[in-house]
Amino acid sequence: MSNVQLSARPEIDLNQFLPYRLNRLADCISDKLSQLYAEKYGLNVAQWRVLAWLSHGDNLTAKAICVHTNMDKVRVSRAIQSLEERKLLVRSPSPGDQRLQVLNLSDAGQDLLAELIPQAQAWEAELVGVLTSAEYRDVFNIMGKLERQLATGLR
Repeated sequence: MSNVQLSARPEIDLNQFLPYRLNRLADCISDKLSQLYAEKYGLNVAQWRVLAWLSHGDNLTAKAICVHTNMDKVRVSRAIQSLEERKLLVRSPSPGDQRLQVLNLSDAGQDLLAELIPQAQAWEAELVGVLTSAEYRDVFNIMGKLERQLATGLR
């Protein structure tokens, strides 16, 4: 037998690693929710996110949606083009800068969201129904703290 000792290989228990668990949970939630708007409305995740951000107000640019959704420019651009082809949103030149295109929900887009948003909110309510109101509030407080920590420039 050899006297060579093998060094312990570093390992990580991903089930106890917060970034992994949060990502897995987010993916699972997104996948389950996407079934609602994919089956009934023919929307993919990117299209839903664009529409959801446009529900907050008019005159958003594709760049602003990229920032808000953390989706890349190509994915947002494809979603916008598809939504425009379906006449769910309209693009027009920005009054302040003709180089920019602003996005607004069309009447059809507003009608779709008027039906879809309550269903998405009901789905969320069912998901978080296992939490007390204090736990629900704590989840958002904790996420806010982690987001602020990341915003400080944590590598």
